[in-house]
This record gives sequence, C-alpha cells and structure tokens, in this order.
Amino acid sequence: MTNPNTKDAVRVLVHGASGRMGQAVLRLAAERQDLRVVAAVSRGVPAQRVVDGVPQFAASELGGAPGFDVGIDFSLPQGFDPILALCLERGAAFVSGTTGLGENQRDALDVAARSIPVLSASNFSLGVAVLGELVERAAAMLRGWDCDIVESHHVHKQDAPSGTALTLGEFAALGGAEPRYASLRAGDIVGEHTVQFATAGERIELIHRATNRDIFARGALHAAVQLSSRAPGLYRLRDLIS
Repeated sequence: MTNPNTKDAVRVLVHGASGRMGQAVLRLAAERQDLRVVAAVSRGVPAQRVVDGVPQFAASELGGAPGFDVGIDFSLPQGFDPILALCLERGAAFVSGTTGLGENQRDALDVAARSIPVLSASNFSLGVAVLGELVERAAAMLRGWDCDIVESHHVHKQDAPSGTALTLGEFAALGGAEPRYASLRAGDIVGEHTVQFATAGERIELIHRATNRDIFARGALHAAVQLSSRAPGLYRLRDLIS
C-alpha cells in the first residue's frame, strides 16, 4: 500500500513503471514516509487503473497525470522527451536513469536545468558515485598508466559500453587518463564494473559489484527527495550524498 498522505511528503511520478527498475522504485517507495507516489506511467494501457493505491497511466496519457514534485524516469530513449517536457511544464524536478540518450537529448537536459533541478545518471548506486571520485583521483596520480574499464551485465541489456562505464571513463579522463572499454553480456548479472590501471610490473583495480537492483532504486528515491528542495541546476548524485 502507499504511504499516508502526510503534509510534507514529496509527490513522485514514476515513468517507466512497468520495467524492472520502475517496479523496484514503486515497491521501495511504498516503504518510505517522506514521499508519496501519485502516478505510475507505463508504455501500454494498464490492466488496472489503481494498483496498491497508485493511479496507473499509459505513456499516451502522460499529460493527464496529477500534480507532482519530482518525476523519476527509468524508461527508454524514445520515451524520454515527453517526461522531461512534462517536468518542465509542471516545474517539477527531474531524476532520470534512462541510458542511451542522443546528443540532442543530453543538450535538452542542459537547457532544462536552467528552469528545474535535473539529475541524469547512468547508475544510482551511492557506491558507484564514490567510485567515480576514486577513479578520478587514481587517474590523476597515475599519469601514463593504461586505463581499462570492463563492465558485465545481464544478456538483456542493450547498450554497450554501459552508461556507468562511460561515466567512469569520464571521471578517468578528468584525471588525465585515456580509458578503453570492454563489455560482457552473460546470464543475469545485475552489474559489475572494474576500472584497471596498469603499468610495467603492477596493476590497480577498482571494482564495484551490484547484486541487487534495489540499490539503484534506493539511490533514485534518495535523489528525488533531495532534489525536490534544490534550486534549478544540473546535479550529480554525489552532490546529493549527505
């Protein structure tokens, strides 16, 4: 069931609600008292209009969603533009974990951040947020070392390298490294990322392993609550870790 409708609860719309991440966000949101899911949006027309107290909408009905403070988006690139536009129209914060975005869509995030708080992340694990900082520091201190990023995911993941791997590569590049990438798709691996720095005679590996998707959903909900009270701007997950 949904949480009680408390005065200070952050109102959340979940976009991409029928996917694995969307389902995890809905399940874990129901356990929190500081937020309330007011709409769950999926691509197809829902079989039930209300599930556990949460109104259900098809993507084609997005404009009819009730008022909300934050939109959480875990969908596909083709569904990204409408939810970002709705958040802009409503003046709501935008939290997105959708990967594989095009250049125009990334530019749209920059434009939106002038009007609303925006966080687009390839990975909502708080551990990965810390890993990015470690990678940047290691790259800066290990100038001239080879930098390789190896990522492993389940067989159904479409993009490669993963968005998280590319983000880690950006941190490595900030430190002066030139990252290379390798991708593996096997079984039901939730997500593993290894950043390796190597030179003659020695090697350093920084590794993050996710064993449960709940860590990403918890991170997205944490970000939603934190972002709801922030000024317009483009945020990173590590900006919201207190």
